[in-house]
Amino acid sequence: MQKALDQLTTYLTPLDLSDWRYYAEVGSTNDIALDWARDGAEDFSLVLADTQSAGRGRENRRWVTQPGAALAMSLILRPGQAERGFIPRFTALPALALIEVLEKIGVEAQLKWPNDVLITGKKVAGVLVEADWQADQLVALVVGMGVNVSPESVPSADVLRYPATCIESELGVEVDRWAILASILHTLKRGREILPTEDFINVWNNSLAFKGDWVNFRFSDGQPRQAQVSSVQADGRLSLRMPDGDYLDVVAGEIEWSGPDGQQD
Repeated sequence: MQKALDQLTTYLTPLDLSDWRYYAEVGSTNDIALDWARDGAEDFSLVLADTQSAGRGRENRRWVTQPGAALAMSLILRPGQAERGFIPRFTALPALALIEVLEKIGVEAQLKWPNDVLITGKKVAGVLVEADWQADQLVALVVGMGVNVSPESVPSADVLRYPATCIESELGVEVDRWAILASILHTLKRGREILPTEDFINVWNNSLAFKGDWVNFRFSDGQPRQAQVSSVQADGRLSLRMPDGDYLDVVAGEIEWSGPDGQQD
């Protein structure tokens, strides 16, 4: 534990985090971060864990983090006045940061709307944003992210809902996960500067997975239908072109990739 703390101190000190906490093992970093936010943690405070046994994804799916194999992080952000009209963009913020970091080390990645990072069509990371409300006022966001770094972080195929991979398998060499973490946070901080602007949506659309492809899209009612992925709108909704040629903007749902012949891959 002390060795990890020393390494993290070296990497995180230059980032001007308000504060950070590291745990050897937790249930969920998001739960700890939400409690910390309610206790007054400042903007840009970070929770990290080596092992996470009850991490959450969308729709309460579990995200388990094996020791030494992945990144499990939750970042506390307190949106400023200029950011409050763009809350859906905070889900893409860490994902786009990771995509930029991966690009710099020679790995091409894309953002599967709304919250998964893919490499060669396989999931390498997921994001879950949760909010702290006081009465009807949003006072903090907890931006949780899990990143598969080494092969040990990838669950067995029989428990996966979607194909998965890790950074090391795609890159072909070992990587320093704390260096990846520091790069993500540094890039995220820069990306936040453009979050309220059109440039942010342009970056998102440039990294959008399956753009122009026909997919099975599972709507919020649980029904899958064929649709063509078009673009992300300014409010974070995904624009889909339906078989009749009409466009439909959705706020919830899930992309299930299929090939040009409409057959599930």
